[in-house]
Amino acid sequence: MNSVAVNSMNNRKNGTAILAASLAVVVSGCGIDAPTGAEMDATIVAPMPVEIVLPVRAEISATYHTTTTIVADADASVSSRAAGEVVEILVEEGDQVVQGQVLARLDGDRLRLEMDQVQANLQKTQREFERSIRLHERGLVSSAAFEALRFDMDALQASYELKKLDYDYTTIRAPISGVISARNVKLGQHISSGDTPFRITDTSNLIAYLKIPQSELVKFAAGNQAEIHVDAMPDRVFTAQIARISPTVDSRNGTFRATAYLNNDAGLLAPGMFGRFTIAYEKHGDALIIPAAAVLEEDNETVVYIVDNGAAVRRAIDVGIEENGLIEVLSGVQETDQIVMKGQGSLREGSKVLASIPTSLPIIG
Repeated sequence: MNSVAVNSMNNRKNGTAILAASLAVVVSGCGIDAPTGAEMDATIVAPMPVEIVLPVRAEISATYHTTTTIVADADASVSSRAAGEVVEILVEEGDQVVQGQVLARLDGDRLRLEMDQVQANLQKTQREFERSIRLHERGLVSSAAFEALRFDMDALQASYELKKLDYDYTTIRAPISGVISARNVKLGQHISSGDTPFRITDTSNLIAYLKIPQSELVKFAAGNQAEIHVDAMPDRVFTAQIARISPTVDSRNGTFRATAYLNNDAGLLAPGMFGRFTIAYEKHGDALIIPAAAVLEEDNETVVYIVDNGAAVRRAIDVGIEENGLIEVLSGVQETDQIVMKGQGSLREGSKVLASIPTSLPIIG
């Protein structure tokens, strides 16, 4: 290196030294001690603002979500067992009926007359049979004639019962209790045997058939509770209970069918509604719960950050059930720990933080 370059470097060093000495004099003259290098670094890194929450103890459930259409457990098409003209209609759609109640009547004059005719012949034969009993006991009527008369009487009795049954069929009755969901007949209309003038639906007992994947079957059992939401009443929550689970797989979709009975005491639900089902298949009481958003996955560990004396502390935790944005902590956190739920993604062990007032968690379960 030549002498010119050496002199230039020396001049720069001397200038830097003179500038530093001058700054020290100025600071000293103002009565302020010069900061050290560590103190200068500390003033540059400001505490990071974070939101914290305190864990809470409550019941939490593991849930499974599915959708299906609600149907009636008892739903019957009322078939006419006789043919004839409709002469009376006693119910309308929406009417509540009980089993055996008369819904309509057909013109049954012809059937009534046929029944009366057979009844008259039956009564005549019965009187003859009663007289023949005394004559047979005295030996005045042969056994063959007596038995033939008995058979005639029995045949007429059966014929009368059939005619009476045909005539009774002109009165259309409700086979089940429920509400008239359809009236398919008009006054004066002629209907044939087998026509369905009415439909009755029992809305007090509603069911839903839930499809459960094979991989999820071990989580379910009869007695599991479910919550239902329907579009018609988005702010209402209805309840149901799984009554049974089919032991066979549906070959069409590879699922098991679970039958759930719905509580419809208020009569607000109706068959055909589309329901969103949330099934609780496992419940833990008195669980320690924190927001699921507070949990991070770092270095193959599940961790949270807590605030201790203004600094972030990294904690590895074990978790359990998760429900509605909350998660159960099995170990690694205490009830008094201040859990960072917002801002933890930028934290490291020992990071300085400025914590908010702790937020309260909603109690679930």
